[in-house]
Amino acid sequence: QVQLVESGGGLVQSGDSLRLACVVSGRTVSSYAMAWFRLAPGKDREFVAAISASGSSTPYADSVKGRFTISRDNAKNTVSLQMNSLKPEDTAVFYCAAASWVGSWGLTDQRNYNYWGQGTQVTVSS
Repeated sequence: QVQLVESGGGLVQSGDSLRLACVVSGRTVSSYAMAWFRLAPGKDREFVAAISASGSSTPYADSVKGRFTISRDNAKNTVSLQMNSLKPEDTAVFYCAAASWVGSWGLTDQRNYNYWGQGTQVTVSS
C-alpha cells in the first residue's frame, strides 16, 4: 500500500557530501511526516532528521545539525537528505520512515512511524 525506497548511499571520504532520496508510493508524500534514521555497527537505530507533513518542523539530531538538511519535493513524492561534511562516525545504514500522523513533539521518536524503507548504506572513510 505505502512503500518507501531509499537511494543515494555509497562510499565516500571524510568531508565529502552525499544526497539520499526516499521515494514514496501509494500516497502523496505531503500526507506524511517523514524522517531519516540510521543504524550504525554496534549501535541502536538513532534519529537523524525529520520533516513534518506541513514542512514547518524540521528537527535534527545534535550530531548532524549544520551538516545535514532534510527537504521534500511533494511533486515528486520524494524526501531527500543532503549530507555535507561527512564524518566516519556517520557510517550507517540510513532508513527512510513515514508517519500518517505525528505531533511535532513526536517527530524524533521511531515508534511513531508506520512505514519504513529497506535502507541504503552510507560508508565514510578517513
